[in-house]
Amino acid sequence: MANAKTAARTAQNSTAFRVLARIGFIVLGIVHLVIGIIAVSVATGSGGGEADQGGAMESIRQAPFGEFLLWLIVVGLFALAIWQVVQAFTERDPDSKKKWGYRIKYIGTAIAYGAIAVTALTYAMGGSSDSSESTKTLSARILEAPGGVFLLVLVGLGVLGVGIAFIIRGFTQAFEKQLALPSGPARKGILTFGTVGYVAKGIAVAITGVLFVIAAVTHDPEKAGGLDAALHSLAQLPFGVIILWIVGAGLIIYGVYCFARARYAKL
Repeated sequence: MANAKTAARTAQNSTAFRVLARIGFIVLGIVHLVIGIIAVSVATGSGGGEADQGGAMESIRQAPFGEFLLWLIVVGLFALAIWQVVQAFTERDPDSKKKWGYRIKYIGTAIAYGAIAVTALTYAMGGSSDSSESTKTLSARILEAPGGVFLLVLVGLGVLGVGIAFIIRGFTQAFEKQLALPSGPARKGILTFGTVGYVAKGIAVAITGVLFVIAAVTHDPEKAGGLDAALHSLAQLPFGVIILWIVGAGLIIYGVYCFARARYAKL
């Protein structure tokens, strides 16, 4: 364990690794910008593909220098994932309960970044993926397992909890602790973008969790879906198109916030 911590701190102090981590925030911003733009296009009825990581990667691949950008996303997000693991190893909070809470959060974030990186890698290598179908397949397999309904409800509640955590993080501006912000209007602007972005992403993730729970209760894996399904579900609500437009714009703002985070993140 001591050797692991030493290696983690060595990586943490590496200038090259810090640069890669900051690039990771930039490419994360690009992914959210594209997802947000697709969501807005769905709201306006102009199509635009799937409003999730897969749809974003496909749009990026079709852009000029898209393949290069996909590989940059792969490298940047894997660097971010590794950085989160490093943070888990070097967490210095003296309260052991808080320390393990932080570690779980860091590892969970690393898995999320790694999953997006794998999606980017699939598209960079000429492949493709359908996250909605993958989610439905996963839900069907969980439902077939002993206690599957209970397990799928737990998955849904877990995802819902992550979404709520994003919303709370946005409203309380808890994300400010991770930033070394300048004073003045720039600080206020970045905090505003972060608040709007976190709340918008939280809403989208929370609805994804609700879809899992609905799939479990109805024993219908077809009702489960990823981010794209969640955003399309918003469009079916009263004033849903307006809500979807707002969430899509919020995801775009979250993407811009990620660019600011790349500059001001405490690394």
